[in-house]
Amino acid sequence: MNSDSDLQIAGDILEVRHLLQTPREHPATVAEFVGLARSLAEDRSQWEHLVRYDATSRWYHRLRTGPGYEVWLLSWVPGQGSGPHDHGRSSGVLTVLDGTLTERTERGTRALRTGAQRVFAPGYVHEVVNDALEPAVSLHVYHPGLTEMPMHTAPHCEARALPGVVTA
Repeated sequence: MNSDSDLQIAGDILEVRHLLQTPREHPATVAEFVGLARSLAEDRSQWEHLVRYDATSRWYHRLRTGPGYEVWLLSWVPGQGSGPHDHGRSSGVLTVLDGTLTERTERGTRALRTGAQRVFAPGYVHEVVNDALEPAVSLHVYHPGLTEMPMHTAPHCEARALPGVVTA
């Protein structure tokens, strides 16, 4: 069974770059989706010119699609957030391309700085917010492609002091 103690023993697999597979044209495994997100993050020429900032609503752009997956580019001006939600039947990889985002879950709050990645399974409830004073940009890979994003009530994702809360 996976738990926080398992991660303390094994470490974060996303930090062991030599274990990640080189991305294929059409990824099929979690490691390949992480690799795709990392390769896109490292090649700013594929996304930087597309980014727009909108003070009235979160901006997003579908960057790529493939067999059963989608890649989205999102921008976040200070104060913008997603609201507590899950991703229906989709799994995903969230990668921060620029800036700092805050992720809130029932387990606590985590600061996600440039280069940080989060992998999540269907049903994972979180809220992502730009609590910083500078804009942020993130990349989201969903498998299968995102068809729903059910919203949840705020108490589930409130930032609260919990034992073992990880902040990066």
